[in-house]
Amino acid sequence: MQPSRDVPAPPAPRRTARLPRDARRLQLLRAAQDVFVAQGFHAAAMDDIADRAGVSKPVLYQHFPGKRELYLALLEQQVDELTERVRQAMAATEDNRARVDAAVGAYFDFIDADGEAFRLVFESDLRNDAEVRRIADRGSRACIEAIAEVIAEDTGTDRERALLLSAGLTGLAETSARWWLAGKGTVSRDEAVSLMSALAWRGISGFPRRDDAD
Repeated sequence: MQPSRDVPAPPAPRRTARLPRDARRLQLLRAAQDVFVAQGFHAAAMDDIADRAGVSKPVLYQHFPGKRELYLALLEQQVDELTERVRQAMAATEDNRARVDAAVGAYFDFIDADGEAFRLVFESDLRNDAEVRRIADRGSRACIEAIAEVIAEDTGTDRERALLLSAGLTGLAETSARWWLAGKGTVSRDEAVSLMSALAWRGISGFPRRDDAD
C-alpha cells in the first residue's frame, strides 16, 4: 500500500474584517487614491485597487460598479475638500489681509496634503471626460464664488468684477502652490504662502472696503 501523500489545500478565500458601509467606502476611496495618483486613470486596474484595499473584487464592485464611477466619486471627494478649505479660510476672520493669507494657504495645504491627491483635480489624465471636467469646474467655481462673495460684500464691487478678481487670486494660489511643491525644500511652506499672499494683497488692497472709503 502506497503511503498517503499530503495534498496542499486550496488557498482560502480572502476574508476581510466587516466594516460599516461608510467606513468601507472610505477605505476603498483611499486605496483608489493611492493607485490613481501613482498610475493615472488609464493604467490603473480594479484588481490593483482591490489589492491595495485588501478586499476582493466583488467587495469593491459592491460599492462602485466600475473604475470610472470610482474615479468620479474620488474626484468629488477631493473637490469638496478643497472647497471646504477655502470656505473655512474666508469664515475664519474678518481681517481681509488675513483672509488673503488664509485663502492662499488653503491651496498650499490642499496641494501639499494626502499623497498628491491634488493631481486628480488639477492634472487628471481624464480631463477630456465631460463628467470629470464638470466636477473639476464645479470645484473651481465654488472656490472662486466663496472668495468673490467676500470681495463684493466688502468693497461694493459688482458680482462679475468680484468673480474676476477672485479668479485671479485662486489662479495665483493654485499655480504658485504647484510650483512650490515641485521644488519643495527650497522655500518653506510658510514663507511661500507669505510671499504669495503679499503679492496678492498688494493688488487686491487697491480695492478698499466700503467702510474705509467713506
